[in-house]
Amino acid sequence: MARHVAILGTRGYPSYYGGFETLVRTLAPYLADTGWDVSVYSRPGATVDDDPARDMRIQSVVSRGVDTQSLSTLSFGATSALSTVRRRPDVALIMNVANGFWLPFLRAARIPTVVNVDGIEWEREKWGANARRAFRLGAKLTATHATSLIFDSVGIADRWQTGFGRDGTTIAYGGTVPGMLDVPLGLTSGKYALLVSRFVPENTVDEFLEAASVIAEKHDVVLVGSSGYGGELDAKAEKLAAENTRVRWLGHVHDDQQLFALWRHAGAYFHGHSVGGTNPALVQAMACGAPTVARDTVFNREVLGDNAVFVPPTAPEIAAAVTALLEAPTVQHRLGAGAEERARHHYSWDSICEQYDTLLRRHLPQEISGPRISAVGSGTTPRSSTVRTHVTADRPASGVPTATAL
Repeated sequence: MARHVAILGTRGYPSYYGGFETLVRTLAPYLADTGWDVSVYSRPGATVDDDPARDMRIQSVVSRGVDTQSLSTLSFGATSALSTVRRRPDVALIMNVANGFWLPFLRAARIPTVVNVDGIEWEREKWGANARRAFRLGAKLTATHATSLIFDSVGIADRWQTGFGRDGTTIAYGGTVPGMLDVPLGLTSGKYALLVSRFVPENTVDEFLEAASVIAEKHDVVLVGSSGYGGELDAKAEKLAAENTRVRWLGHVHDDQQLFALWRHAGAYFHGHSVGGTNPALVQAMACGAPTVARDTVFNREVLGDNAVFVPPTAPEIAAAVTALLEAPTVQHRLGAGAEERARHHYSWDSICEQYDTLLRRHLPQEISGPRISAVGSGTTPRSSTVRTHVTADRPASGVPTATAL
């Protein structure tokens, strides 16, 4: 008997917006390989429908909501949850504690829920007081009503045990180790500083932009990211790039290969995230062998080990550390090689996806749990380079994935 998982709380499949979307792009095909029917709730216009890497077995269910910074997660979560109650999958995988408000409905419908709690959202500086209270309440409801919890780091697990008395399963994020990549955008390998970040205060973006003015006196600086909604940090990056020929602001980069190449050839990658657990961008930077200067937090130390330079969140300290690393190729090589090796051993996607598969299966009724179908060694082309055309019986025989609107 088929087993069905619904994935809620991301921008959809396939989407390139952030860490959760990267996880779903990798996890959904893996689950399909191991015998799951997979549905992913998606926001209108947020997916790349003509993506050649799209797996045709994954069903996209388009939900509706209010696409603003303060209401998007709650509103899209509400419509997705109500649709899930109606469609009745065997288990729901839910991202973000803001969706905790809708867990009582899923619980009442006897749909098991596995929730990836993400970071400590109610401590993010980008949110106002009301939003922080909402995230905190969503976390309490998640602790009360979720069947199982996923923490992406030991540090996050400790916070939930201390703050909410809930245990769960610790599953990090994965990274893709790329092959040979050309130096991008006419840059010089090992000679430029790189920031890849959503432009929000808790990611130390403002401090890095201030430091960039100093770094750019001698070295190129590449900025990747934006707030997604405009604002002061976007304006500051735009002004900095306009006034300094050594600074490039690329905005959001959708092309994974270009982003991997930027990490691979950077002389110093700055990672300033402060309130998350295992950050997906950091894991991918490690997999690309990026020599890293990181904000000194318990989360970043857990992920990087001793393969980084750690600094306090001040512009002078950041500028000094980044400049020193750009001028020390031997240190660049040591840190980059160590980070890549750590990513290979601790943050491989196959391992991460297998852990998700195992956890989801624990919530299936006995009669449909069935034997696990191996996703590895089947003689097929690796998932990263395969365009799948297989469809299940309830999907169109043409090989075009179903995009269901609520």
